Order: sequence, then structure tokens, then C-alpha cells
Amino acid sequence: MSELLKNIDARTKLAGTNKLEILLFTLGTDVRTGRRETFGINVFKVREVMRVPEITRAPEMPPAVEGMVSLRGVLVPVVDLVKFTGIQTENKPEIMIVTEYNGHTQGFLVEAVDTILRLDWSSIKVPPEMFAGHMGGLVTAVTELKDGRLVMLMDVEKILAETTHVDDEFLYSAVQPLESEEPHTIFFCDDSAIARKQIEKTLQAMGVNYHMANNGRQAWEALLKIANQAEAAGLPVSHFIQVILTDVEMPEMDGYILTKNIKSDPRFAGIPVIMHSSLSGMSNQQLGRSVGVDEYVSKFEPQRLAETLTRILKGNVRAAA
Repeated sequence: MSELLKNIDARTKLAGTNKLEILLFTLGTDVRTGRRETFGINVFKVREVMRVPEITRAPEMPPAVEGMVSLRGVLVPVVDLVKFTGIQTENKPEIMIVTEYNGHTQGFLVEAVDTILRLDWSSIKVPPEMFAGHMGGLVTAVTELKDGRLVMLMDVEKILAETTHVDDEFLYSAVQPLESEEPHTIFFCDDSAIARKQIEKTLQAMGVNYHMANNGRQAWEALLKIANQAEAAGLPVSHFIQVILTDVEMPEMDGYILTKNIKSDPRFAGIPVIMHSSLSGMSNQQLGRSVGVDEYVSKFEPQRLAETLTRILKGNVRAAA
């Protein structure tokens, strides 16, 4: 298994190229359909792959959470993805993918891992409606491999939210309204429905207006329309939007390319770009900085997101004055 993830640090060089690498895995053959689906997860979120270790059961956990394992002295929750997705299979999971994102470490039980593939985000598409509703909206993107297989990318933020309660309502209780005489508008994009919901709740608690998009390409097209509208009116883009918030992993165009596009267009000069991602490691933050990101905020931290936006928006007001 260690060979599968060998030299993973070198993959950080993919930032800004609109490419990613995904680890392919399966959850077994569904006895109801006879299909053996292929899934994928960004290798940036994978810490290691191993045989399923001994799991310690714990009471009062969500149904798909099998329990905890001790990894080098750290207790890690284990989610059975077969149970979580509702797939019915006769085989027990044999592999555990240890993932790290949003500052959390968790194990995912799967039937088997396949290989790591390097793909272009442009080949990864927003799923059709029938796929978008697949497994309770768990699929955020799909791509077709050369051998004809469809690979479905899972919304890992949704898994984290539903198994650890990181999106409970009390998290928004500390968000303070933005005290300002001027209205403010944020533009944000994210392919995860649970992440978009979290951002919306945060901005609503702040009393801030917003526009949103579901992926980087959709966001860039919308931003170009705003820039053209501003140009036609003889106004700066900052008259219409004051901050852009972007995810990193998105089908068709990732957050790195979106940021590079924004920073290379002089019409967006002075508009801060905040990267809002579950890829919370320092290397990913450095990658964001390398393409021009102004701030970096991890997902599922609404209070910190609100504090960052408040500081930036109030700073912009003072600068304009």
C-alpha cells in the first residue's frame, strides 16, 4: 500500500495546472443491480491505505460509523462507506483509506483500491441529474475513463458533516452581523451542496448579500458577465462584488485556475480572493498563495470565515475612504 502513495508530496506541483490525481476504489458488487461501481477521492486527502485494522466499537455513533481505531496513538473514527452509501454487497470491506481534510482524520472502509490516475479537471463533469441524486446527493462529479468505466467522485464534506456533526446549528450562533452602513456582496463557488449551505448560513447570519456558483467554470463565466456589466456602466467590479470565495476541488475548473484567471484580469484588481477548502494542510495553503489567493479559510469553521470576511470588508471600506 505504501508504494501506491509513494512520493505523494510531488503531486503538489499539480496546483495551477487544472489537473488532479484521484485514488480509485470500489465498494463491492451491489446485489440489487449487479453493478460494481468505481469511486474516486483526491489523493491530497489521502494519508495512507491499509488493511482494515482491529476496530473498537463505540456506543451511540451514527449507523455508518463502525467505531474507532488507534493509529500511532491517535484515535480515528472509521466510516463504512458501503453502509453510508446504502450499497448492498455480500463482501466485507478489506481496505481502510485514511483521509485527512478539514482538520479531521478519519478512516473509510472500502472493498478494494485500484490505482491512482492523473486527470484534467476539464474532463471531470458536473453529474447529470440522475447521478446528482445518486446515493442521497453524495456524487459531486463524474468522469469517464479510457476503458469506459464511469468514476464518481464523492462529496467527502457531506460524509464528514453527517458523521461528525460539524455543521450543527450551534456553530453559527457565534457569527456576528456585519456592522456597516454600506451593503456588501460576496461571490462564492463550491461543488459541495453541504459546503454551499454552510457558506449561505454564515453569510445570512452576517447580513451579507451573495451570488454563488456550483463550480469554477460556472463561476468564471458569471464573473466575466459581472465584469462586462461593470465595464458597460463605467463602474469598477468592486461596485458589484467585494470579495470572491472559492473552493479548490471543483469539476471543469478548479479553484487554482479560477484564481489565476481572476488575478490576471485587471478588472478584478483590488478584489480579495479567499480560498475556502477542506484541503487544510500548509502545503495546500502555500499552493493557494502561489496563484494569488489573499486568504485561506478551512471549511466548517463558520465563525472564522465570518471573522475573515468582516476584517477584509471593513479593511476595504477604510481603504476606499
